[in-house]
Amino acid sequence: MAKILICDKVAPELLEGVKALGHNVLYQTGMSEEELIKIVPEYNAMVVRSATKVTEKVIDAGLSSLKVIIRAGVGIDNIKHQYAREKGIAVRNTPAASSPSVAELAIGHMFSVYRYIARSTWRMRTGDQFKLIKKESQGRELAGKTLGIIGIGRIGKEVAKRANALGMNIIAYDAFVDNPGLDYVKMVTLDNLLTDADIVSLHIPKGEKPVIGKTELDKMKDGAVLINTARGGVVDEDALLDALNSGKLWGAAVDVWIGEPQPKPELVNHPLVSATPHLGASTTEAQLRIGEEVVKILKEVFG
Repeated sequence: MAKILICDKVAPELLEGVKALGHNVLYQTGMSEEELIKIVPEYNAMVVRSATKVTEKVIDAGLSSLKVIIRAGVGIDNIKHQYAREKGIAVRNTPAASSPSVAELAIGHMFSVYRYIARSTWRMRTGDQFKLIKKESQGRELAGKTLGIIGIGRIGKEVAKRANALGMNIIAYDAFVDNPGLDYVKMVTLDNLLTDADIVSLHIPKGEKPVIGKTELDKMKDGAVLINTARGGVVDEDALLDALNSGKLWGAAVDVWIGEPQPKPELVNHPLVSATPHLGASTTEAQLRIGEEVVKILKEVFG
């Protein structure tokens, strides 16, 4: 029997599934680094989402006991994963489980920006004149527009499938994929994607520097839209603000932020931004699938 530490809020089904394996489970959220350092030596596995930061100090504290750190989700940038692996601790995630949910959110944000959904809701609630809101909210249709997907992996493919059903033209760039296996997706260079796309949607992991900065934004069409449901830091937020304020972009949608859970107020409150608090995997269905994947991983590791 292994001892499992679950550090972030998870679906009840995940807890039940892990307990059904016969493991000893502690479900304790909101712990600081100091609290984690004290408690982690007692446990063989950690399960985290995006809130808990698994630092080098936390990993060092668990060297005598930890076998695996599981990210119940896709991105592992909140885990010092290379360091953990160097120390002999496996790092696993559940990349396929939340892909449909993230894709639907990205599409939802496209509608929100193109049809002023979030902005009109806010203006109506703050008392702006009905007729004035209507006059200033003439939007656009997604059908016939060119969607540029940066990162055509699991999530990018799910976005492409939905965009194709909406009648959009789809181009994509991926540094590691030449053929996504979708005949309606045209692979192009990053420069061509930026210059040709009406909407650019990001589905890539966080790197050492932003993929979209001032140079890339300047290459985009005047009146284009940028969607980021990938990771905070993939986009230079100051450059994005400048592009919105100058009128270069029609609008933007942001689900992931630098400095979470305290995102840049100027971006959150910008009238041309559709903003959500990192909701990509926050659906009942995704959390159920994530739970199933976590249980499967624990079976593989501990039998």
